[in-house]
Amino acid sequence: LAHDPPPESLALLDRSGKYSNGFCHWPVPAWVKPDGTWVPSQTNFTSLADPTAVGSGLTALTTLMHEAGHAAHFANIRQPSPLFSQERAPTSVAYAENQSMFLDSLVGDAAWRAKYARHPATGAPIPFEVIEEEIRSTQPFAVFALRGMLAVSYYEKALYELEEEEVTEARMISLADEIETKIQGGPSPRPLLSVPHLVSDEASCYYQGYTLAEMSVHQTREYFKTKYGYIVDNPNVGPTLTEKYWRCGNSRMFLDLVRDLTGKELSGDAWTESLKETADGKIETERKEYDEMIQKCKAEAEAKAAAGGGGESKEGDGEVDLKMNVRFVDGDVVIADSEKCGSLLEACKEFEFFVAARVAEKASSNS
Repeated sequence: LAHDPPPESLALLDRSGKYSNGFCHWPVPAWVKPDGTWVPSQTNFTSLADPTAVGSGLTALTTLMHEAGHAAHFANIRQPSPLFSQERAPTSVAYAENQSMFLDSLVGDAAWRAKYARHPATGAPIPFEVIEEEIRSTQPFAVFALRGMLAVSYYEKALYELEEEEVTEARMISLADEIETKIQGGPSPRPLLSVPHLVSDEASCYYQGYTLAEMSVHQTREYFKTKYGYIVDNPNVGPTLTEKYWRCGNSRMFLDLVRDLTGKELSGDAWTESLKETADGKIETERKEYDEMIQKCKAEAEAKAAAGGGGESKEGDGEVDLKMNVRFVDGDVVIADSEKCGSLLEACKEFEFFVAARVAEKASSNS
């Protein structure tokens, strides 16, 4: 995925007073002027990594990929007005979230982890046993996530259908209990009224877009896997997303875009099939893709060694060119700037040093 070449500021670390959610916004939207001049977007996005909290990294990585999906999408719109590349109507929630949720889905792929989830010192890949344990502990319950998403929309629907005199605090609370029981089988571990979209006026009727987007993510992934056999590091995926989903901005309807790329009307079939898969079945599939990626990485390392480029590669080796300037920031502090550092990976190293120093500082203060 290329970002054609806007500057981006990434605030990836949690800190006191920072808004507790990932988000992406565009002070300057991408568009093409009447004289053909290209106006690149300017993008800022956040994540919530706390380097001293065990498990924070995976959540922060997923958020990073999600917001990067938004950034890549809106940076690649090519239309004759900035109105085609902003997140308000007629841009739909489903259209916008389809792009971000497709990218964050990669974090859960065994093939992606086999290549990128590696020990920083040795380059050793994440053991498949860790992935297998996660699948066994989550796959049997994956349907509950779907029910949790549906419950939000069904509650909102029921709320708007109440007679005016019924709209009281007590009835809204009891209605939430009724919907949770009906859709989720009992009280939800995430109570409906704790979902911020339901109590924020600008997010009214918003949440159903996530469900539609998740349907599209599964359908799009199914398309790529059926056509090419794999997604991770497939050179056809980025250009296809760019051309079929992103270039048009909001000039086309979400359902039409999904149909044109996948060849099918949007449905929940692919998502449903993934939920039907047993833990053993998913482990078998993921193991195969994991092993294939491990072999591919070994072959690449051997080819590099044969060409005189050294032996076993570690994470961070090689070059990455996203055609953009990336700034890592923490509040007003600019941690690293890829333009000044000479490359994105050099900027990443500066960011690593900053994180290591923060961890050391926290450890020192606790001792």
